[in-house]
Parts: sequence; structure tokens; C-alpha cells
Amino acid sequence: MIIKADDYDHFNCKNDIIKTYMDDIEINTEYINLGQFLKMVALVSSGGEAKSFLRENEVLINSEADDRRGRKLYKGDLVEVLGKKYRIC
Repeated sequence: MIIKADDYDHFNCKNDIIKTYMDDIEINTEYINLGQFLKMVALVSSGGEAKSFLRENEVLINSEADDRRGRKLYKGDLVEVLGKKYRIC
């Protein structure tokens, strides 16, 4: 079964079907930036490393490519990087 982003409630972080589809990244603030996200999921260890990583790897946010490490990610945003999918909640 393939689940598309539009098929579920982006803000329901407890949906068991979605848990098999992607990892939830919980934040305690209004937003985090993309560089912080990359550090949270252990893809980079510093802001400088994030800049290089984004130059060399495609990151999709809500199905659109973005390479700005300062890009704000809000609850409900979907991020795909290196073939793995995450949901900010």
C-alpha cells in the first residue's frame, strides 16, 4: 500500500500506518531550520557540514527540492533525504 502525503492528516503524529512509512521528528518550538534538522537526524555534525551536504545531496521538503540550510521546517512538513522520509511534528 502506497500512502501519499495528501492522504493523511499532517498533524496527526500518532497515526500507526504512517509510522511504517516515515520517521516522526518531534520539535518543541514553532519551527527548526533545515541545518538543525540534518543534525537531529545525524546526517551532519555542524552547520558548515550541512552546507556541503545540501550542495551534494537532494533534499525534498513537501516534495520540492530545497538546498537552503536556513529553510524553516514547521510541524506537518515532510522531508525526504537520502531515500528516507521524515515528518516534522
